[in-house]
Order: sequence, then structure tokens, then C-alpha cells
Amino acid sequence: MLRLRFLLFVLATVLGVAAATPAYAQPDEEGCADHPLFSRMPGFYLSSCEDQEFSAHTFYLDDDERRVEGRYWRLDFWIKDGLKAPGPLQIGRNYWNLMAARGGTRLHESLEAGGGTLVASMPGPNRTGTVWLEVSVSNSGEAYTLTVVQEAGMRQDVTLSAAELAEALARDGTITLRNILFDTGKATLTAGSTQALDAVVELLRRDTALRLLVQGHTDNVGNPAANLTLSADRARAVKAYLVSAGIDAGRLDTAGLGDAQPVADNATEDGRAQNRRVVLVRQ
Repeated sequence: MLRLRFLLFVLATVLGVAAATPAYAQPDEEGCADHPLFSRMPGFYLSSCEDQEFSAHTFYLDDDERRVEGRYWRLDFWIKDGLKAPGPLQIGRNYWNLMAARGGTRLHESLEAGGGTLVASMPGPNRTGTVWLEVSVSNSGEAYTLTVVQEAGMRQDVTLSAAELAEALARDGTITLRNILFDTGKATLTAGSTQALDAVVELLRRDTALRLLVQGHTDNVGNPAANLTLSADRARAVKAYLVSAGIDAGRLDTAGLGDAQPVADNATEDGRAQNRRVVLVRQ
């Protein structure tokens, strides 16, 4: 009898724990997490997600459409079992109010009881590219998707070889290195720049008579005088790397031209990315 009572007690305890565990405790899909700028609505879980370093999405505006390239996220949310879903307008307006507080612009809203879409943009943090957001709500608010693109130029991973650099300089007298990257607003070379710079080192080792002018260029974001200084500092940073690799400093001159010689439209992030560049000029 004592053993039976003990078993009944254990069974009751297990059933009690099960009853206390909410039916709506669905976990997020493995590997998924909230966007760093946008939290989720309460009571939702992530059913799927996608995160790409560089991709594109077409945002449909009131009377137009805009294809935006850059860092890409897609986050799919579902309401947890047993919870009441907020309405589509409530979901969309929550995200719009957040973006409005950050200087955002509402570009489209078509939210009704059954679902709909909100599109807005806002300045990126720390002078980085514009952030675009699409909130797409369905099933009367039971599910919604955030599509986020932060405008950015594509990182150039494939670099020219020393032989290709020599050929371009012999043909044109100048070459643009778009895969020389710096920390935002600084003259600090990123680790991803070494492959391209090592090709320049090899070029200079092969042709010991070659002398180069290293030019730094910026986009037009910020103060022109500050951009001029930044471009000169970046050119000197490239020279310092080449000298540290054994190249005679006397073979290298530097110049900073700031934003005075754009090669693309500074009104777009892609254009600004093209204007932020290092140019080698044969002397």
C-alpha cells in the first residue's frame, strides 16, 4: 500500500509539471535569433530565418519599387500555441513607431484586419548604410515576416594577381583597388585587405624600378575637410603596409583627394562604396 501511494504521488507530480508547462512554449528554429536592431513582438517564436552577408530585396512602395542591395535578413515569426495574436496593424505600427523614433521614413502601409505590409527606412547606426524594413503580416496577425536590408557595397573577395596589376598599370598607368577596406571613419586597414595588398607587394618586388603614387578617396559623407584628412591618412596606411613588407619607402608617394573625384553617384550606398577607394598611379 505504501509503495502504491508513492507511485501515485510520483504520477501526480509528473502530471502537475506537465500541466504547468504552457502548450505555447515552442522554441526558436535552431540557429535563429532576433535582428540586432529589431526585437520580436511578445508571444512569437522564430519558425525560420535567413542571414546573408550580401543580397538584394525589392521593396514595393506607394507608387514605386526599390531594389536594395546589402546585408540581408529574413525572419519568420509565428504566434505560440494558446496565445491570442495581435492584429496586423498593431504589429506593423509597433515597428513603424520604433523606426520613427530613430529618424525613419514610412514608405508604404497597407495593413488591414487580415494582414498586409509596412515598408520603412531609417539611417543606419554609426553612419553605416540606410536600413530598409518590410513587415509582412498574414493569418490575421498569427504570422509575420521581417525582411531587413542594410545598404552596403559588396566586398570584393577575388583580387588581381601581381601580373594582372602590372598589365593594367602598363596599359592605363593607373589602377583602382576596391578591395582595400578600412574601419568606418578610420584609417585602420581591415584584415580582408591583406590579400590585395600582398599582390601589390609582389608587383613591386618583381619590378624594382616601379614607383607608385598611392591615392586615397572617400565618399561625400561628412565634412569635406575631414574627408580630405581621412583620405590622406588611408593612403599613408597603405604605404606603411607595403613598407612593412620590405618595399623601399622612397618608391612610394601618397596623396589624399577626399571626395573631390567621385566615380559614382554619392546619393546611393553602392555609389558611395565605389567612391571609397585606393588608386595606384604609375610614376
